[in-house]
Amino acid sequence: MDKSPLFYGSDVHQLWQERYREDASGTLPDNEVLRVQLSHQSVRNYRTDPLPEGALEAGIAAASSAASSCNMQNWSVIVVTDPQKRAKLAELAGKQDFIKVAPVFLAWIVDHSRLVRLARHEGLVQEALDYEEAHLMAVLDTGLAAQNAVTAFESMGLGTVYIGGLRNHVAEVAALLELPPRAYAVVGMCVGYPAKDEKRHIKPRLSQDVVVHKECYDATGERARITEYDRKADAYQEEQGLPSRLWSQVTAKRISTIKGLDGRHVMRSVLNQLGFPLK
Repeated sequence: MDKSPLFYGSDVHQLWQERYREDASGTLPDNEVLRVQLSHQSVRNYRTDPLPEGALEAGIAAASSAASSCNMQNWSVIVVTDPQKRAKLAELAGKQDFIKVAPVFLAWIVDHSRLVRLARHEGLVQEALDYEEAHLMAVLDTGLAAQNAVTAFESMGLGTVYIGGLRNHVAEVAALLELPPRAYAVVGMCVGYPAKDEKRHIKPRLSQDVVVHKECYDATGERARITEYDRKADAYQEEQGLPSRLWSQVTAKRISTIKGLDGRHVMRSVLNQLGFPLK
């Protein structure tokens, strides 16, 4: 398979430096799995070439290999290749036109409908599915499955990007994909070869001394470390030819009003309509 230069050619120490904009403090293990994971980037510029034979099936096998709470296996995935349907999904997701270009779009489904059918086959009710815990379990498992698929696809030299915009119009997406009650698309994913002019870019993340806590939660000194991250993240913006901005300010503004939810503030009521009581 075509190993894109986006994902290969650096060792783990180099990738660590790019991800955190600082050198690792000690020796790190180095293998191909870690290199793929540390070099992850979202790809929004695709070639139209089809996926290699077996790539889709292998990626979904990786998804199926993720951990599953109580082995409930409470997710499904809709593979969308039809151009008209992808165009409609692009519109529903906020006019993200690269959805129309990538050859494969995956809609990752929180799927309680299959469990309902199983219970009915056994002559049982499904009381436990009515509770928020069951929904939370399914969302987590679906995310684990999707991320396993991302790592698998990227190991083949393919690019991916998650599409949270599917939740802008949950009911409309459910109708387009002909989902049964108690099923909805929690996130989408484009899959395809990165375009030749797609630049390698590893976006800096918060340092481990911000997100890692030992034995108990401790935010001491957090503000200074986030200020340092703002500097690194803004340098990345400049490198990519993007407008200067501070991550902390953008993030704070995003959560300051309901507008930052892009219409998803009605999620609970829509999920109720789709058959999730969420008690």
